[in-house]
Amino acid sequence: MIVPFPAGGPNDTIGRIVTERMRASLGQPIVIENVRGANGTIGTGRVARAAADGYTLSMGSFNSHVVNGAIYALPYNVLKDFAPVALISASGGSVIVGRKTLPADDLKGLIAWLKANPGKALAGTPGVGSSTQVHGVFLQSLTGTSFTQVPYRGAAPAMQDLVAGQIDIMIETPVTGLPQVRAGTIKAFAITAKRRLPAAPDIPTVDEAGLPGFYTSAWYAMWVPKGTPEIVIGKLNTAVVHALADPAVRARLADLGQEVATPEEQAPQALGAYHKAEIERWWPMIKAAGIRVE
Repeated sequence: MIVPFPAGGPNDTIGRIVTERMRASLGQPIVIENVRGANGTIGTGRVARAAADGYTLSMGSFNSHVVNGAIYALPYNVLKDFAPVALISASGGSVIVGRKTLPADDLKGLIAWLKANPGKALAGTPGVGSSTQVHGVFLQSLTGTSFTQVPYRGAAPAMQDLVAGQIDIMIETPVTGLPQVRAGTIKAFAITAKRRLPAAPDIPTVDEAGLPGFYTSAWYAMWVPKGTPEIVIGKLNTAVVHALADPAVRARLADLGQEVATPEEQAPQALGAYHKAEIERWWPMIKAAGIRVE
């Protein structure tokens, strides 16, 4: 399975949890290869070019399979060159976090601080053109603030610098953010969703924190190259379904702020429809913001 981002990031973490359990259904292990670079396009492109035999899987997300199609001139199509296997999970949005020494203690205070320091704050992102960058542009447009987005080679190294106080804020998935919030090494300001996360009930939603409507997408899924036989996709889907039914797997994902997809949502056809709907929702916004990577 190709994870198109560095080890330790959300795609990698979730992928390892699920594939570890899939081996029981498949009767063989799944080897994960982290193929990072160009915001996930290098690894995802490898899957698009792979043999359609079920032996090369793509672990991906909103970032790799939605955002990249709008900002890069890709040699593959993020929708048409992959066959859906299963939606694994979706978080209740992302978490807006900041370095521990920030003078703000809530979201309104953070926005006020950003407005008082235009262009001075540093926001970490997993890379140029990442979903986090898109969400940062979205935040600036809603609040009238300006800050510099700093690209890293993945979410994990960006979070390391936030903990060290080298950057000021991040809009990151709960997978990466919640462990540090619980450890007390960073501050959490809000969840970018309509309801609080069961894994972090003390963090308010953006509606509660004073920024209504700032909702972001964060989900994870599995694909194979287009043309993979339906019987093979069915076998892989069954392995994912069995993995997601395992109480231990569900508990680990819940601890990371993930809501496991329902049995209906786990079907290949459901992922295909959801993937298409996300592209139709976000591409116009991304293109209107002028985000483009050559």
